[in-house]
Amino acid sequence: MSLGHALRRIIREYPLARLDPLPGHPLAHVIRRGAPDEVRAALPAGAPGLLVKGSPGRGLHWAAVPWIAVFDPAVTTSATQGFYLVYLFPADREAVHLSLAQGTVAAIRAHGMRAEAALRADGPRLRARLSDFAERLPATAIGLGAAGELPRGYEAAHILGVTYALAALDDERRLRRDLATGLDAYRALKARGGLAGLHPP
Repeated sequence: MSLGHALRRIIREYPLARLDPLPGHPLAHVIRRGAPDEVRAALPAGAPGLLVKGSPGRGLHWAAVPWIAVFDPAVTTSATQGFYLVYLFPADREAVHLSLAQGTVAAIRAHGMRAEAALRADGPRLRARLSDFAERLPATAIGLGAAGELPRGYEAAHILGVTYALAALDDERRLRRDLATGLDAYRALKARGGLAGLHPP
């Protein structure tokens, strides 16, 4: 299995998989283990210590938007806080977003009903810190096609990235190159102050 194959499998199988129970489902295993293994294998040399995790949902419930994330433990080990690099799978079309994103749950806890607005307000300031990545990670907004606080929060928390249609996942070289660029942007944001000076936390 390659990175492109793993991402493509999630896109194609997730809508029907959600009709079955989550516990023990083969696709849940792909999202938790197989796909993170492929992301880990695709990371550039010289990137030790990074954590790669995937989530198809929690307990008995599939997520509206499954994800595969890369975490720098010096920044965060969780998608709830800090900032991280993540593949997000829209509910309404055959695509996947590679997103450098802010932690959504921390913003919801800090700002309540104003969390989405706070995250969106921070986006332009964070993109200004990463202006040298604008051409290589051109997607400044994403759509996930799912209702609910978390999907809307993920959309608002997006900083920059790349959106792939299904056919683009055949280009393994491009996927690896974009992943390396996303990781460079992640490191650059960390070196340039991270989320400091924005809406806390």
